[in-house]
Amino acid sequence: MKMITLIENQPGDREDLHTEHGLSIYLEVDGKNILFDTGQSGKFIENARDLNVDLKNLDYVIISHGHYDHGEGLQHLIREINPDIELYIGNGFFDKKYKLEKDGSYKYISNPFDEEFLKENNIPIRYVEEDILYLTENLFIFTNFNRDGEYENMGPKMYIKENDSYKKDMFFDEISIGIKTDKGLVIIVGCSHPGVVNILDTIIQNTGMDVYALIGGTHLVDEDEAKIDKVIEYLNDKDIDMVGACHCTGEKGLAMLEEQLGDRFFSNNTGSILEI
Repeated sequence: MKMITLIENQPGDREDLHTEHGLSIYLEVDGKNILFDTGQSGKFIENARDLNVDLKNLDYVIISHGHYDHGEGLQHLIREINPDIELYIGNGFFDKKYKLEKDGSYKYISNPFDEEFLKENNIPIRYVEEDILYLTENLFIFTNFNRDGEYENMGPKMYIKENDSYKKDMFFDEISIGIKTDKGLVIIVGCSHPGVVNILDTIIQNTGMDVYALIGGTHLVDEDEAKIDKVIEYLNDKDIDMVGACHCTGEKGLAMLEEQLGDRFFSNNTGSILEI
């Protein structure tokens, strides 16, 4: 597999590339070209050109969940590149998602497009319902994650609006990618809203495979040190050899991961390239 992070919150070695609060990762697996998440703007498209990634040849686009910083760039991809793709999203992707602000107001954080926009642009939509959806021999999509309260994210309050009322968003739409390699599974996560340990634990239970690497947003940004320590303890217990955290992990989470994991950790910034 080959992985290139097209956009993320921070610059890596390539300071000429755009950054933003968001995530978009390009993958090559089993002869297929995959885009996982699309950031919040079209800037990932410019970065792709500078990184010699041809988005016209995409086979699959997979969006981890229905927040703007992971999916809003899709409309730019469709309008500017118009690739012949299949789109994979989770059930509930188009729910009206909000964040409860400190002043008690609700901020709309869903994507600005709807299912009709995709139909008008002839984008086939595949809603992922299975625990494991096999795209190729070595490429999987996972969903239906267990919820262990000890490991659920306790960060900013996320809600879904139904009619005139708000209810807690359980992120049943969240999906993640698994890639089978000779070294074990490589798991790529968008924001890990159900809890990164819950995601990993569910995948390990359902596949019986060891996890070699964890890449992406771990949503430790608002967690306290005790919670982050528990997550790191889990990563150690499972002998996960590589952790490339980014996006919503937060400065404290990144610092603690680096300190405790040592050379098993890397900061997966914009322009990062990984081949396994």
